[in-house]
Amino acid sequence: MPVDVRPPEGASAGEGRTREAVARLLMEQGPITAAAVAAELELSAAAVRRHLDALIADGEADAREAPRRGPRGRGRPARQYLLTDAGRARFGHGYDELAVAALQYLAEHGGEAAVRGFARTRVDALLASGAQQVAAASRPDAKAEALAALLTARGYAAQARESRTGVQLCQHHCPVAHVAAAFPELCEAETQAFAALLGTHVQRLATIARGDSACTTHVPLDAPDFRRKHEPTTTVRREDA
Repeated sequence: MPVDVRPPEGASAGEGRTREAVARLLMEQGPITAAAVAAELELSAAAVRRHLDALIADGEADAREAPRRGPRGRGRPARQYLLTDAGRARFGHGYDELAVAALQYLAEHGGEAAVRGFARTRVDALLASGAQQVAAASRPDAKAEALAALLTARGYAAQARESRTGVQLCQHHCPVAHVAAAFPELCEAETQAFAALLGTHVQRLATIARGDSACTTHVPLDAPDFRRKHEPTTTVRREDA
């Protein structure tokens, strides 16, 4: 007989395993009703509803009205559940491997110049939506803050922190870190784009792709405009094969 598997207080690991099982069933058999999930996993209806509600609240699952077969009966129509793209991400994607393979192919057939061109095009598209706001900021520190806000909106969890000699632009997340570890041209293009947007020479001090806890870029507040006179520097270099 199905029972409610709500664990006692402190048993969050068990809850996590059950939620993982519910999510996996939605991935493998969805769209599927809550009753079918309960029967398949031998859980109570209350337990299944709790996990489905949590997945929906986290944006990992969605619900829709089940197709009708025959005349509509009394009561609420049955609902079916399925995973969203965010829900499927918990089971992993091959996007990183695909991106690395694509860039390797590009490097082999187009050379490093083609890889650098791709990297520049990518970062230009990434920053295009907020470039005007960054450029319109009146002070260098305000420009750095605007750039941090733009990066955060694009998923990089960035902050602009004052330092003794300038501003440290810290990105606490990098969606392409695994790819950038193999192709540091992505980091180099990003550094160059930051310099162009901020209108000053910048220096990349650390990157997640190299194993650091954050991508950190130093932005000097008292430096002249190096936009056209100097290439920005970066500490990221390709490892020897």
